[in-house]
Amino acid sequence: MLASWKVALPPQLPNTRGRGNLRGFRCRAETLQTHANGEKRKVVIVGSGWAGLGAAHHLCNQGFDVTVLEGDNGFGYPDTVATRGYYRTFQNIFSLVDELGIKPFTNWTKSAQYSEEGLEVEFPVFQDLPQLPTPLGTLYYSQFLRLPLLDRLTFLPLVAAGKVSLHYSCILPLTTHNFPVIDFDNTDTAWRKYDSITARELFKQFGCSERLYRDILRPLVHVGLFAPAEQCSAAATLGLLNYVLLAHQKDFDLAWCRGAVKEKFFAPWMDSLRDKGCEFLENRTVTDLIFDEETGSVSEVVCGRVTYKADAVILAVGVYTLQEFIRNSPALRTREDFLKVLNLGSIDVLTVKLRLDQKVNIPIASNACSGFDDSFGWTFFDLNVIQDEHKNDSVTVLQADFYRANELLPLKDEQIITKVTSCLSKYIKDFEVASVVDKEIGRYPNSLTHFFPGSYKYMMRGSTSFPNLFMAGDWIVNRHGSWGQEKSYVTGLEAANRVVDYLEEGSFAKILPVEEAEPHIQTFRSLNRNFNDIRTQLPLSNYFLQ
Repeated sequence: MLASWKVALPPQLPNTRGRGNLRGFRCRAETLQTHANGEKRKVVIVGSGWAGLGAAHHLCNQGFDVTVLEGDNGFGYPDTVATRGYYRTFQNIFSLVDELGIKPFTNWTKSAQYSEEGLEVEFPVFQDLPQLPTPLGTLYYSQFLRLPLLDRLTFLPLVAAGKVSLHYSCILPLTTHNFPVIDFDNTDTAWRKYDSITARELFKQFGCSERLYRDILRPLVHVGLFAPAEQCSAAATLGLLNYVLLAHQKDFDLAWCRGAVKEKFFAPWMDSLRDKGCEFLENRTVTDLIFDEETGSVSEVVCGRVTYKADAVILAVGVYTLQEFIRNSPALRTREDFLKVLNLGSIDVLTVKLRLDQKVNIPIASNACSGFDDSFGWTFFDLNVIQDEHKNDSVTVLQADFYRANELLPLKDEQIITKVTSCLSKYIKDFEVASVVDKEIGRYPNSLTHFFPGSYKYMMRGSTSFPNLFMAGDWIVNRHGSWGQEKSYVTGLEAANRVVDYLEEGSFAKILPVEEAEPHIQTFRSLNRNFNDIRTQLPLSNYFLQ
């Protein structure tokens, strides 16, 4: 058996531009190492969402013996809980689609946002528009249908960070506190600086109007981070907005899954993994880990009375699931990095699919809403447009998803339907005369991550205090810069790379980096970093609260 070698390479490969121009550095043994009895190296992955399947995908391709364990909620939970869009920036997921040879997504679509007064914003399909001619973005602002001009102007400090012309750079070092998108560069320093305040405080600091906050920014944050802006970290808000909206004009375009994500994406993906030898075991709730006292490495994963031997383990689960695991596991309760997770929070989700008795005209297929109840944020989707199975239906089929739905989950189905139809008719009057003839209601407590102010210091990194135990998921700290499903998938690939590095065999996964910001943004950030470096050298620079 030939020995493999180990290369000092971070889990995320160096920055390469363009999907067809990857020159990733590789490490590969001539043959995969095996145990003395001839068995392949075993990797156990807990969780089967984007992160878990992402890790399984790469490790199966490298010839490892991979077992994926899933609990009582079924495969794909919680990543398939609600209908969510896929941004242009999800390059790694779209690359996976090409590799699998499937076509799960719609074409690029517009989105809309409603307030209690009606349709507020249509997010344009930017690639059909010329470059915005002024820092205010005349064409972009024309999509705000109700917001007065004065309120739009208070959006300038945020938008200007993404659109202002390069000649403004001469004054930037004096004003970066008014341009947080430039100041926030996804580094650990930036996260710690902005994580201590709320998104609302951030918007207040750069002078946004009450109406802009109430009708536009607050609901945008609520459906993007699943909680009200006054309960969301400013750092998470800046990371999300920069990734999906501000760094590039066209990034807010969305594609949607043409059916249920489990059916259109996860099912064929899992079939391909089974063909490569991956084993999927359902209803396996992990209760503990057994680790070698001498090496500190995990040797077995315990599910009740059954154990699974492992040379490496990846935990690709949500915050709440991991917290339950930590509380029940004597092994994890001894480790500080895991105990800190008990300080984190999660969010309840309610999904409602309705079939009406008639056709209702919904101007735009995907919609975010505000103004009905400040307790929850919600979206609704015209499934006749998005999903294949409903394209030819003679009546309207739609789905509404409610985030931070604490007050909704205890209600009876009839009460939920009454509240949902009332919400819908507030924005589109035709819903008042339509009746519900069929419904599907899903209640998902503690299913999404809550990025609350101060949460960053409790979140885990990809490596843990166990040398062969690795983490993946949308709440794991990494420097890739992506969000949502893309981040989950990327952290799965990063975890797979850590397994390759630890076991010293196989190739590193090629991870497509987030496209760099437009040149003037990069120039601004470079100037800002230089200014901050100079400022830190001044007397008493760290004396005052930052």
